[in-house]
Amino acid sequence: MPEIKGVAHFSIAVSDVDRSVKFYTEIVGCKFLSQRPDKGITFLDAGGVCVLLIKHAAPIINGPLEKSDGVHHAFMIGEAEYQAAVDGLRANGVDVFFEEDRRGGTIDGPRAYFRDPDGTALEFINRTAYAAGR
Repeated sequence: MPEIKGVAHFSIAVSDVDRSVKFYTEIVGCKFLSQRPDKGITFLDAGGVCVLLIKHAAPIINGPLEKSDGVHHAFMIGEAEYQAAVDGLRANGVDVFFEEDRRGGTIDGPRAYFRDPDGTALEFINRTAYAAGR
């Protein structure tokens, strides 16, 4: 399981809270913090950034990334863990539908795109450069 270093790009709508908590903690690598008694909001930690899973009626998002107007959530992964994190997705049956190593842009580095159980587009990125210099 990857150690999340931060969020590159946050509430995420989910239709089945228990399924999504399992996905985000056991596959993506977030850590469970707390949950409202009605499960309407679940609080997770992603490398020091709080991610909220918000209970929402299905369907959430479906279709290819290009039809989502680029809307997605990106998790930064360290260089030494990046490939193992992507391999871990595949080993858990998660479809990595696009990979690239972008150079010379605003946010550079190898990245892999995949979806959560509701179809929300996610990204693992080993950010090698950032135009803001951070």
